[in-house]
Amino acid sequence: MTVLFKQMTICGVGLIGGSLALVARRAGLVEKIVGLGRGAQNLELARERGIIDHATRDPLEAARGANLVVLATPIRAMPATLIAMKPALPPDTIVTDVGSVKQWVIAQLEPELGPQMALVAAHPIAGKELTGAGAADATLFAGQRVIITPSARSTPAALGQVEALWQATGARVSRMTPELHDRVLARASHLPQIVASVLAAALDDALVDGTRAVDYGAGGLRDTTRIAASSPEMWIDVCLTNRAAIIEALAGFRGILEEFAACLEGSDVDGLKRVFERGRAMRKGLS
Repeated sequence: MTVLFKQMTICGVGLIGGSLALVARRAGLVEKIVGLGRGAQNLELARERGIIDHATRDPLEAARGANLVVLATPIRAMPATLIAMKPALPPDTIVTDVGSVKQWVIAQLEPELGPQMALVAAHPIAGKELTGAGAADATLFAGQRVIITPSARSTPAALGQVEALWQATGARVSRMTPELHDRVLARASHLPQIVASVLAAALDDALVDGTRAVDYGAGGLRDTTRIAASSPEMWIDVCLTNRAAIIEALAGFRGILEEFAACLEGSDVDGLKRVFERGRAMRKGLS
């Protein structure tokens, strides 16, 4: 394949950033990959695994020569990371990200771009509860969705290059407005994480006559709370930067929970069946 970028700088060489770097290297889409991070041990692991060519904890060093900057840090760290790199970035650098919130990211990053720079905000909907360079997997995005959310600073050329990069991962790439993305993902991604985490927190110290209830949980409890093992730092950022859409999603969830509680209190068999059947139909319909 044609080289898309002479140098790609990954800011945050973890599961998502590291997996994207692995694909870009194997597909021959980049000539050099630089990793920027806070932890020397994680950066060294990324270098040993061949995810990156050069590791640094210095934003200016990471910026020099970067044709593409991939912001894969926690969401609220993205603006500061870009600002720290800006003095050494080439004037025509393309900036992209992998965050699951788009309106806040775009609003914060666009004012920090140089006049010739482009921003192509992106969200790969793929992941695991694992973190760090050790979790990077070149097959992570295959068959998964990647949403590109063009904005005022997304040039046609930059859009084409970033989309080509993601298409090389085997992902299903599509476009969406930032506003629609945030409302949809608040329901499809953020709400499930919150429900799993809150459920796990509620059961953490739940005792029934001195017996710890979770000690008797089986596959259902493990499956339902699996994503509660995800990074709290990452999800706090998501909640705070997509607050309005998540509150809207929580209201809808609260409504169906209250409906279920009312059916149970009234021994309403038909009502209970409706809720269970709706849930069953949705789960069966997931691809």
